Amino acid sequence: MLIIGITGTLGAGKGTVVDYLAQHFGLTHFSVRAFLADDLRQRGIEVNRDTLTEWANKLRVAHSPSYIIEQLYEKAAIENRNCIIESIRTPGEIAALRKKEHFYLLAVDASPEIRYDRIRLRKSETDNVSYETFLSNEKREMHSNDPTKQNLAECIRQADYVILNNGDLDALHQATNAFLHSIGLINH
Repeated sequence: MLIIGITGTLGAGKGTVVDYLAQHFGLTHFSVRAFLADDLRQRGIEVNRDTLTEWANKLRVAHSPSYIIEQLYEKAAIENRNCIIESIRTPGEIAALRKKEHFYLLAVDASPEIRYDRIRLRKSETDNVSYETFLSNEKREMHSNDPTKQNLAECIRQADYVILNNGDLDALHQATNAFLHSIGLINH
């Protein structure tokens, strides 16, 4: 079972990469965001960026820094198919997955202005924020010495492959194919 972990900044194109991998290469998608949002809805808590982050941090404190990823990995192991686990946000999550065979971490990033424009277009429940709030949220999630909190900068640093997604969809697909070639999933 091949596991591709996806990390990266808000609005960089992680979801677009996931869709491409699922549609063109048959990988099964496991989403941290969906896992957390389901938990919040079951508890009657509004789903937004703050509640998702707060709930993720609480789960990590209560269980372990890698708890969420390990829950998703267990679901993936039951299916025993090549999969994507999106969105890895802490070094502890990476460390837990590095213990598994055939794990690769892909990071997706882009300039802040491009990413903000993208989130405004997709209009998800967590994306209706000002540019200043967008930057503030990102700053909060980029660095932390607390293993239970987001540290995207370190996750991106630990990636096996980084895509800088400042171009169009075709360029993103080409970069994704280059990553897949580098891990041996495709040969052309």
